[in-house]
Amino acid sequence: MFIFHIMCSKKRSLLFLIALLVLVANSLKAQEFQHYAHVQDSLTMIAYDKRDPKEFSALLKDFEKKYKTLSKEDKKEYDHYYYGMYYNLCCTYALLGNKEMALNSFEKSIAIGYDGYYHILEDKDLDGIRNEPRFIKILNRLKETGDYMYILKKAKDYNSADERTVPVFTYQRDTSESLQKLRKTLNLDSIAGYGNETSRMINILHWVHNNISHDGSHSNPAVYNALGLLNVCKKDSRGLNCRGLVFVLNECYLAMGYPSRLVTCMPKDSLGKDQDCHVIDAVYSRKLKKWLWMDPTHDAYIMNEKGELLGIQEVRERLINGQTLIVNPDANWNHKNSTVKEDYLDYYMAKNLYKLQCPVNSVYDLESRKAGKTLEYVELLPVEYYKQKPDKTVDGDAGKETVFIRYRTNNADKFWQAPVL
Repeated sequence: MFIFHIMCSKKRSLLFLIALLVLVANSLKAQEFQHYAHVQDSLTMIAYDKRDPKEFSALLKDFEKKYKTLSKEDKKEYDHYYYGMYYNLCCTYALLGNKEMALNSFEKSIAIGYDGYYHILEDKDLDGIRNEPRFIKILNRLKETGDYMYILKKAKDYNSADERTVPVFTYQRDTSESLQKLRKTLNLDSIAGYGNETSRMINILHWVHNNISHDGSHSNPAVYNALGLLNVCKKDSRGLNCRGLVFVLNECYLAMGYPSRLVTCMPKDSLGKDQDCHVIDAVYSRKLKKWLWMDPTHDAYIMNEKGELLGIQEVRERLINGQTLIVNPDANWNHKNSTVKEDYLDYYMAKNLYKLQCPVNSVYDLESRKAGKTLEYVELLPVEYYKQKPDKTVDGDAGKETVFIRYRTNNADKFWQAPVL
């Protein structure tokens, strides 16, 4: 038995070693291809600059041969090189006046994943083929997945008659111990100032934006409450992604007695490729009797032509209807770039205002994970969305981990119900 045990141990060790060697070999292989892809891409750009489609095509053919040997996962990792090269080959041919080859490369690029609709509209390299019927036909197909304003306008309609079950949204009272501690620790009354309701809300927005940088390339810390997030940011000299920033802002608003909730804004993503979303805050103004848009990532709030503050639903409607929208002039990203309407609303938020999701209960430390915890969310979908069912989903095992319950509705009135004050 002893000898058998030793033999089994050696066998397990050998299998582990083999698995480790395979993992290392695959890692090295992936690193080698990454370097190769970068070099090959640079060489094709030189061929583009020289207007040499023959050299470009040879480089692309070599890349294509190696690319097709990759695993499905690695292909997904490097597909931007693949369709990018075909797009640039299209540009090369178009600049030389070879319309047929340009259109062939353009169609291939779109077929394998290129979706830069707005770039195509502005790219001067394509002017030579822009009026070709084939080009227009291909571009119109791409419009269905790449023209975000067009997609949003098609998603205009909700259904106030949708009777699917949606829980009543709740907001933690500022009298709770955790929120009182937050208010006192951060000295939120001083931060908010002593102006009117909206000026106090805006002052808190500015404070969060100025004290925590936006870092969209990293996940947030495990602790999901304002004090915990602020402590980690200070200790590690780091920022938070948009969701983390909104968690801090949301809890500050709750601590000041303002009903508030985080809103995850998502794209249609009919191709299953766009994992990007944006999270902003909706805070309720008792004076104005409506929800207001507050985005700590960009230190942004939105106004109409009269300077009146707007909510998320109002901004969405105005985008669809082509009405005036004004971003506050001091809106910015990390004090490095100004946030302007054209990029922020007409492009980025037009993409991400297709679907909206909110937690049912807006409370301190909402999303910190622990066994037996249940988190509920409501998702507002436009009527035209291709995936309406199921009405309710439940993920996770009760008693073992956090359980997530998600409800779906087309009823914007239920979703934007005023808080019970």
